[in-house]
Amino acid sequence: MKNYLLVLFFSFAFTCALQAQVKKSPSFGKGLVNYVADDSTFSVKFGARVQSLFFAGWNLNDPTGYKDFNSNFLIRRTRLKFDGFAYTPKLKYKFEFGFSNRDFAGGGEETREGPRMILDGVLKWNFAGNFVLWGGQTKLPGNRERVVSSANLQLVDRSQLNSKFNLDRDIGFQLRHHHTVGDNFIIREIAAWSQGEGRNVTVGNIGGYQYTGRVELLPMGKFAGKGDYVSSDLKRESTPKLAIGITYDQNNGASRTRGNTGSFIEFGDSGDYSEETLKTFFVDAMFKYNGWSFMGEYADRDAEDPYARDSNGNANGAYYYVGKGLNLQLGYLFRNNWEIAGRFTDIKPDNRIDFNSVASEVTFKEYTLGLSKYVVGHKLKMQTDVVYRDNANIPIDNLWYRFQFEIHL
Repeated sequence: MKNYLLVLFFSFAFTCALQAQVKKSPSFGKGLVNYVADDSTFSVKFGARVQSLFFAGWNLNDPTGYKDFNSNFLIRRTRLKFDGFAYTPKLKYKFEFGFSNRDFAGGGEETREGPRMILDGVLKWNFAGNFVLWGGQTKLPGNRERVVSSANLQLVDRSQLNSKFNLDRDIGFQLRHHHTVGDNFIIREIAAWSQGEGRNVTVGNIGGYQYTGRVELLPMGKFAGKGDYVSSDLKRESTPKLAIGITYDQNNGASRTRGNTGSFIEFGDSGDYSEETLKTFFVDAMFKYNGWSFMGEYADRDAEDPYARDSNGNANGAYYYVGKGLNLQLGYLFRNNWEIAGRFTDIKPDNRIDFNSVASEVTFKEYTLGLSKYVVGHKLKMQTDVVYRDNANIPIDNLWYRFQFEIHL
């Protein structure tokens, strides 16, 4: 609570101080403050956003009818973000903090994690030509859906492919480069070296490091408004645009069930952690044209031995989440800024592990149908969707309804 109040006070004081120097207020959705120093040695943009969610779920195979029902209201996300440049426009920064209940979750040294309120703390140095070096904590260059901000999603939340396989945030370095072939064929290359245990880890590294490489191809040129990482065709691309991404990630000596996310795997009294090399492969694509948008992703994570073992080779029943996933998403934005979208997700855990007794880890297919109203693009919107999950290994099918609104200042 003390950290929460401290950050809120700092943010309020910082905003007031800057607003006293801002000659012209930014427009809605462009940040609460946009400030450049008189001598142009630094700039800052400060923004805030809130997502409020209603959720309802049913077990469709409940013999008592609809008694197996649950629902809740919650603040899904509350974020504060600062970005700009320091000393020179070639040195940029981004700080982002989260204040929802899940962001304050996390526990101390015994779990190796602190509260997860720090989302991003990263510097970006354009040291030569088209080369940019990133350093700090931020998203790894994994699957496209994860890198798309939660503020810019086409449906209420990301897919289960992202939930099961994404690389998420980590601490380390990234080297990024881009070049153009011919008139408008853009190629981007990204290499990352990170700790491999996720964000806000409070104790030193277990096992080895994590290495990630990604290549992106944009054969039809740039998307308007960086739309290759924004869901929905809000810019209504006048010509077809396509982006294809390929990622390979290797997490050496991973100690968490999903690489740098999930639970740490510890072996009782010995204090040992399981260490297994996880290899993850992604292929994804984004296509947009005249209100139509399509995003597709394929994920494959593997390990030589998916069961967690101590230094003596003994298993304790824990396992790494390995398997394959497919996600396909299509939407159309009408002229009145209403959008309808659908998503199909197919999750297949590795058959070497018996997942049947764990309802959240079985093979399943999900079908999602959503409706959105964009008042001011993704900055002010309302979204609702219905999700049906067909579980293959257990006699339970699920139905969910969600409604969410977001305001992003």
